[in-house]
Amino acid sequence: MIPMSRELSDAASVGVDPERLAILVRRALHEVESGRLPSCQIALARKGRLVAFETAGDAAPDTRYVLQSAGRPVLAAIAWKALGDGLFDLEDRVAKIIPEFATNGKDAVSIRHVLSHTGGFPMAPLGYPRHLERTDRLAAFSKWRLDWEPGSKLAFHVTSSAWVVRELVERTSGMEIRDFLRERITAPLGLSLDLGPPVAEQGNVARYVCTDGREEDVVIDPWGAWYLSQPEVLAAGEPSHTAVSSAADMALLFQALYCSGLWSPEAVAEGTRVQVERPLSGDFGGTGISTRMGLFVLVGAGGGAPAGAPGPTASESTFGHTGAPTQMSFCDPETGISFAFFTNGYPKTGYDRSVGGNNQVSVLGTLAFDCLAR
Repeated sequence: MIPMSRELSDAASVGVDPERLAILVRRALHEVESGRLPSCQIALARKGRLVAFETAGDAAPDTRYVLQSAGRPVLAAIAWKALGDGLFDLEDRVAKIIPEFATNGKDAVSIRHVLSHTGGFPMAPLGYPRHLERTDRLAAFSKWRLDWEPGSKLAFHVTSSAWVVRELVERTSGMEIRDFLRERITAPLGLSLDLGPPVAEQGNVARYVCTDGREEDVVIDPWGAWYLSQPEVLAAGEPSHTAVSSAADMALLFQALYCSGLWSPEAVAEGTRVQVERPLSGDFGGTGISTRMGLFVLVGAGGGAPAGAPGPTASESTFGHTGAPTQMSFCDPETGISFAFFTNGYPKTGYDRSVGGNNQVSVLGTLAFDCLAR
């Protein structure tokens, strides 16, 4: 097993063009220098080595950001680790491991359905504080109903599939998912990435800043990005949105998938393969755009992500996720480049879908995957 190092390496030594990299970093930091964002971090890595890591604004290098959906690759990495370790099989029915899930026709849902957002229960409810207790989570599972036949549609299962993944990992490993992440992944790799950190451990987590008005005017929506601005809600650990990390650790986590020896190559290959390509439907995030989904990650240049992230310079094998407000974390296995951009500047809606926000995501993604030396 190879631990990851945050020490910066010479870009040219790993085939990254220093001038192109400098353009990317300058463009990212401009978002803070122009006053558009209160702080940000950007990182890029290749061949297992970090070649850029910059922090700007009211933040420090050890600042960690709430990743929102840009943290879905963290849960994906947990699931792929469990898959490669033989804890479960993709064709297993969820109910085989979680009998409480078998009600209301859900006995037909496979683990592959859950991880590819095709399970048929996209908005199944399980909110704070109810999800704090395992007995309450299992009771909710038994009440959930299918909106359509499993496998027939693609829709972001906003939080529901992540709760199922958590229970699958915990039942098969005998460990709490946060402990699984720490003991099986982050501690061996030397990374500080975490999932739902307790309030007492949130001292270096960047506080949300409202970018288009007063924070007191923000309406907290349990389905919205600002919900996780509350320390106790973040600590409750909804698995697909409460990852906290620096940009450096996220870029290195992607690298570790390929060079650390912790993951089965077959599991990573399966996780990053297109499992389904269909129009993205649903009440939350449904765009009608044809979207390529791997196992809990978007796959391909564009991949149905907002503003076409990660951009046209990325290969069709690129995988990762965008997240509120304009955060992004992606890896291109064809070039070996991994990239992360995080911020704590949120508009009142939680999602910056303005022209400026969309351009930021598109431009940074395009520049990041154009850093390969010619």
